[in-house]
Amino acid sequence: MPQDHPHPVELLVCTSCRAGQPVTEGQPVPGAALHAALMAQEPMDGVKITAVECLSNCSRGCTVALRGGPARWTYVYGNLSEGTDAAMVYEGVAQYRDAADGLVPWRERPVHFRKNCIARIPPLPQTPTPEVDHV
Repeated sequence: MPQDHPHPVELLVCTSCRAGQPVTEGQPVPGAALHAALMAQEPMDGVKITAVECLSNCSRGCTVALRGGPARWTYVYGNLSEGTDAAMVYEGVAQYRDAADGLVPWRERPVHFRKNCIARIPPLPQTPTPEVDHV
C-alpha cells in the first residue's frame, strides 16, 4: 500500500462467508469469491485489502469492514454479492478513504452501504479514559 495517501485504510473481507448458501465441495465460498473479485479490481492508492477468516455476521451475507487510523470510525457492511458488488464496494471504500474521519455523509454513500450497515464503531479515544467501576 502506498504510504503517501493522507488517509490510508484497510478493507477487511470475510473469506469464510457462505452467505447462507450450501457450497459444493471444491468450489470457493461466496466470501472468498468476493475477495477475489475485489483483488481483481485496479489497485486503489491508500487501500489495503485483507482477507480475514470470519467477521461473525454469518446470517447477513458476505461481509466487509472498513477501518483506518486511530481517529477514524470503523464500519461493517453485509449482504454483499460476490458476483455484482465489487465495483460498488470500491466506490464506498474510496469515499471512506477520502474522508478525514471516515464519516461519509449518509446520502453520499452507495445505496447498499446505507441499507446494509451492520455496525459503526467509534474511533479509539486519543487520551486514556478513566476506569469505571461496574456494579
